[in-house]
Amino acid sequence: MSAPVTLTLDDRGVYRERDLWICLATRFLTEAASLAQSVAIGWTVYLRSNTPLALGLVGLAQFLPMMLLMLPAGEICDRWQPRRVLVGALALQALCAGGFLVVARGVSLPLWPFYPVLMLSGAARAFAEPAGQALLPLLVPSERLPQATAWSSSLWQVAVIAGPAFGGLAYVAGSAGAYGMCCVAFLAAALGVVAVSGRRVPAADTPSLVDRAARVVEGLRFVRSRPILLGAISLDLIAVLLGGATALMPIYARDILHAGPIGLGLLRSAPAVGACATALYQVRHPPVRAAGHKLFAAVAAFGLATVVFALSASFLASITALIVVGAADMVSVNIRSSLVQLATPDALRGRVSAVNMLFVSTSSELGAFESGLLAALIGTVPAVAVGGFGALIAAGLWMRLFPALRRADRLTPL
Repeated sequence: MSAPVTLTLDDRGVYRERDLWICLATRFLTEAASLAQSVAIGWTVYLRSNTPLALGLVGLAQFLPMMLLMLPAGEICDRWQPRRVLVGALALQALCAGGFLVVARGVSLPLWPFYPVLMLSGAARAFAEPAGQALLPLLVPSERLPQATAWSSSLWQVAVIAGPAFGGLAYVAGSAGAYGMCCVAFLAAALGVVAVSGRRVPAADTPSLVDRAARVVEGLRFVRSRPILLGAISLDLIAVLLGGATALMPIYARDILHAGPIGLGLLRSAPAVGACATALYQVRHPPVRAAGHKLFAAVAAFGLATVVFALSASFLASITALIVVGAADMVSVNIRSSLVQLATPDALRGRVSAVNMLFVSTSSELGAFESGLLAALIGTVPAVAVGGFGALIAAGLWMRLFPALRRADRLTPL
C-alpha cells in the first residue's frame, strides 16, 4: 500500500502541501467547466443544425489552433514559467465562455459565430494544457510524482463526472446558466493558480526566432529518441482518434436513446465514473509492474467497449459500456502520464508536455471531426463501431511496432 502524499521537513522549503492541493483544485474547476461547456455546445449546435457534420466541425475548429500553437506554447512555458502561462490561458477561457453565452442567447443569430469563439477557446487550451501538465512536477518531489499524478487523475475524473452532469442540468434551465457557470469557474481557477508557488525552473534567455524553433523541435526529438514514450503517446492518439464517440453523443441522446440534454450529460459523465473508480484504486495500487502489458490490454478494452456502445439501443447498456470505456482509458492515461513525467528533465517539461498534449488533446478534437464526417457519410452507429474496431487493430499493431513498450515493466525513471 502506498503512503499518502506528505512532505518532509526538508521538502517544505520548496514544496508546500497547500500548493499541490490548490493545483488539484484548479484542475478540477477547469476540467469541470470545460466539460459542462462542451455538453452545452454540443446540444446547442445539434439542436440548431440537425447534422453530425456540424458536430464534427466543432472538433475541427478547436483542433486547428491547438495543432498550430501547442508546441510553441510548450516552449513559452519553459521560458516564462508554467504558472504565468496557465493564468493567462484560463482568463482567455473565461472570456470565451462569455462569448458562447452571447451567441447562444441570440436565438436569431446564425450558428457560424460559434466557430470563431471555438477557435479562440482552442487557442486558450493550447496554452493551458501543457502549462498545467508542466506545473504539477514542480510542486512535489520526484519520488512522489506517480502518486500525485494518480491524485490529479482522480480529481480530474470527478470533474469529468460532475461537469457534464451539471452542464446538462443547467442547460435545461437555459443556456445562460451553463455558460455563465463556466465563466465563473475559469476565473476562479485562474485566481487559484496565482496563489501557487513551488519549485521554479531557472529563467532562460529570450532566444531569437530561429532559436525558439530549435527549442520547439528539441521537445519532438526528445520524445522520438525514446521509443517507449513515442509508442505510448502515439498509441493514445490513434485509439482516441478512431475510438472516440464523444462528439456524436448528442445524436445518441436525442435520436437513438431519446434521453434529452440531461441524458446527454449522463452519457458524457459515464466514462468518468469508471475512470474515477480506477484512478482511486490506482492511488493505493499504482500500476508499477507489467506497465506495457497493462497499457495494451487497456486500449483493447477501450476499443471493445466502444463497439458495444455503438450497437446499443438501451440507455442502461450504453451507460455501462461507457463506464468500461472510461476505466480502460484511465489505466492508459495514468501509465502514459507517469512514463512522460518520469522520463523528462525539468528544462524540457513544458515542451515535452506540449508534445504529449498535442498528441492527446488534438486527437480528441480531430477525432470529433473524423467521427462527424464519417457519420455524415455512413451513419452514426456504423461510424462509432468502425472506430472501436480501429482501436482494437491499433493495439495489436503497436505491440509489434514498439516491442520496448510491450516489455516495459516498472514505472521508474527512464
